[in-house]
Amino acid sequence: MSAKWVLPPLAVLFLSTGCLDAHATEDSRRSKGEAVITALSGGAGQPVLQAMHADFPFLASATTDFALGEVWGRSELDARTRQLATVAVFAAQGNLPQMKIHAGYALRAGVPPAELKEMIYLTTVTAGFPRAIDAAQALREVLAAQQASER
Repeated sequence: MSAKWVLPPLAVLFLSTGCLDAHATEDSRRSKGEAVITALSGGAGQPVLQAMHADFPFLASATTDFALGEVWGRSELDARTRQLATVAVFAAQGNLPQMKIHAGYALRAGVPPAELKEMIYLTTVTAGFPRAIDAAQALREVLAAQQASER
């Protein structure tokens, strides 16, 4: 006589509920991530993220679900503080394309240009003058674009 594995009804209920919860959690993270990018961009969306959906759907989903839904969606920091920190980190890393995106988000979140400039100035201590100078030029472009759009 061969042994058969039979799951008791409670185990079936537990396993199916776990799968449903995982799917519901994924949907929740995705919704939260989409809400974050909508808030950050003022409803304009994020072109880099939108383009990733076509060629790198897994990366786009991970960005939306985890980076935006799980990390950016937390309530411990307000949008203004989160953007200042992000601008400082990207400036220190020399990641200017991302710094420019987040400098725009910071302005949208009410951060005055003088505070963004102070973040760049702080970069001289944490990452050196070359990174700070590059970040200053990138921020200058963001501020110029903002002024042009306000006219």
